[in-house]
Amino acid sequence: MSADLKLKAISPDGIPHALEKAERYRLLNDPAQAESICRDVLAVDGDNQTALRALILALTDQFGAHGAGGAAREAREHIVQLDDEYDRAYYTGIVHERETRSYLERKNVVRSAAYDGFRHAMEWYERAEALRPPGNVDALLRWNSCVRAIDREKLEPEAREAELPLE
Repeated sequence: MSADLKLKAISPDGIPHALEKAERYRLLNDPAQAESICRDVLAVDGDNQTALRALILALTDQFGAHGAGGAAREAREHIVQLDDEYDRAYYTGIVHERETRSYLERKNVVRSAAYDGFRHAMEWYERAEALRPPGNVDALLRWNSCVRAIDREKLEPEAREAELPLE
């Protein structure tokens, strides 16, 4: 950053409004703006769980975008800062699922790798399901979305050669 250009800090009382704006920008398909706002909130309140979750989602919204190559790694770095075990499992599943969806948009992909990516996400959603608060069906909805994607894309695991029994 240029020496004459400095970021301005938001005030702690502006955090709720900033978080509303971050959510709005995500809904408007402007994840870079949402990401920026979340970083402003975290600069003031580094443990703000709402900002961390929104930042993780804003980063995953950018998977596949030009210049977003490190977004998955960074999202995972933020997941470990989440206080709740359910959130850590659920958002890890989100990262894997969205990475896989982004991967499928490329040309000449190894389709069995996409299958494995969805299955890995589903393992995390199963962990989250076991930890979910009453009434929270998010992990189940994401699981179902992965199942439907596997079916729609006709993905299958890597074909493994059958081993001959030793005699």
